[in-house]
Amino acid sequence: VQLQASGGGLVQPGGSLRLSCAASGRSISTYTMGWFRQAPGKGREFVSVIPWSGGSTYYADSVKGRFAISRDNAKSTVYLQMSSLKPEDTAVYYCAADRLRSYHYMNDNYPYWGQGTQVTVSS
Repeated sequence: VQLQASGGGLVQPGGSLRLSCAASGRSISTYTMGWFRQAPGKGREFVSVIPWSGGSTYYADSVKGRFAISRDNAKSTVYLQMSSLKPEDTAVYYCAADRLRSYHYMNDNYPYWGQGTQVTVSS
C-alpha cells in the first residue's frame, strides 16, 4: 500500500490543522493506521493510532485531548485533527500502516510509511 500524507503547514499557537493520509493500491479496512512525528534533532515518536478492528484509538500523552484520529475506509483515508497546537508540536508528521496489526501499536516498525508533511507552530 502506498501512503500520501498532506495537510501540514504553518499555524499559530492555539490553532488547528487537519492532516490526511490517503492510501492507494488497496483498501485500508484491514490496516492499522498510525501517525508518528519527528521534530528537528529528535527521534521519531508515536502520536496516535486507529486499529483496523475499530474500537479504541490511542494517543501519546502529549497530544491527548487535543488531537483526534479517524478513518474513512471507503475513501482509504485516515485523518488527524489537531487542535490547540503548541510550538512543541512542530515536526514532520508521518502516517504509517500495517495489515492486521493488533498489538504494539506504538512501536514504529510499521512496514508502510508516507512521505511526511511538515507542521510548524509559530507566531
